[in-house]
Amino acid sequence: MPKKRLRRYTKITESAVALLGELIQLGRKRRGFSEAQLAERAGVSRATIQRIEKGSMTSEIGLVFELAGLVGIPLFGDLDGSIESTRESTRNKIALLPSRIRESQDDLKDDF
Repeated sequence: MPKKRLRRYTKITESAVALLGELIQLGRKRRGFSEAQLAERAGVSRATIQRIEKGSMTSEIGLVFELAGLVGIPLFGDLDGSIESTRESTRNKIALLPSRIRESQDDLKDDF
């Protein structure tokens, strides 16, 4: 069986995931939750909480967002419920764009 190739991430992606994990840990501690308590609330194992807080790149994004919500970390600046209004605005913009993007079949002749 061939070896599974590891996915490479950019430094900014790795930093963002690490930061979110650290913010979740900070929020958990500020709320006085142990790793086990947060794991129970989220319906996951304590080891999963530990991996996310350490910046694991393999955790489900939905679970990470759920943990952030449970410990009070605002996502996308959502202090006042603005995620839904931002989603609506984004959907309106998407509706104005083509539904499919086709690759150009023409060879670009740019030698002058």
